[in-house]
Amino acid sequence: MEEAVRLIFRILPTWLVVVLVVVVVLAFSAIRVIREYERAVVFRLGRLIGAKGPGLFWLWPIIDRMVKMDLRVVTLDVPKQELMTRDNVPMAVDAVIYFRVVSANDAVVKVENFIKATSLIAQTTLRSIIGQAELDELLSERERINQRLQEVIDQQTEPWGIKVTTVEVRDVVLPDGMKRAMARQAETERERRAKVINAEGEFQAAQRLADAAEIIGAHPMALQLRFLQTLTDVASEHNSTTIFPVPIDLFTPFLRAAAAAIPAPPPAPQSGAEPGPKQPG
Repeated sequence: MEEAVRLIFRILPTWLVVVLVVVVVLAFSAIRVIREYERAVVFRLGRLIGAKGPGLFWLWPIIDRMVKMDLRVVTLDVPKQELMTRDNVPMAVDAVIYFRVVSANDAVVKVENFIKATSLIAQTTLRSIIGQAELDELLSERERINQRLQEVIDQQTEPWGIKVTTVEVRDVVLPDGMKRAMARQAETERERRAKVINAEGEFQAAQRLADAAEIIGAHPMALQLRFLQTLTDVASEHNSTTIFPVPIDLFTPFLRAAAAAIPAPPPAPQSGAEPGPKQPG
């Protein structure tokens, strides 16, 4: 190897050897390799040429400059925001946003720091959208609010070459007083439902009993069968007492006869009556 180098220096002039060395060094330094999930935004003498990659490509030394952009999905935490809902409920809400760069040229040329810009847009949009909703909507319609946040943020970041794929409201922190009030409300609602269900059951049972009474009244033998069934149920128990239900109508004649046999009380003397003639002694 050393002999070959010495031979080259002997055959070629020194200046030509230096030029060849410089050319080889510059050639190797001009070669760039970009991964599959990256793009290289190339500027030539300050003017945008375009995005290159992935794979192997060539940059002219000195006159070309590149900015490497990552096209993978970025996960960004939106800081907790203190806000007031439409029904005047104070709360703290934070979220998480997923986005990616779809246009490397726009992300480099049209915005200075696309991650910081997207974060600030997400914070202001979160405060605006949550401030327009009521507490019940925020707790029960979370999916609709997430969709609305995603649409608004994506619309504002689209000129920067940013595509917002998902926005999720992660945590809603309520004051302790509001939590206790909501717990009392939920407990009262459960008690109301229990009372309504109990009353509905009583009403349905009363309707069934009324229907059964009409059927038994139309068929006297049904009452006798019911009487015998009751005796069977009582006799099946391990006890020494047997109860025979007797209709009150059987005792009505005896009660009337007893009432007629009782003598009527004498009338009370009137307070204003004059005394009778005095009997001789």
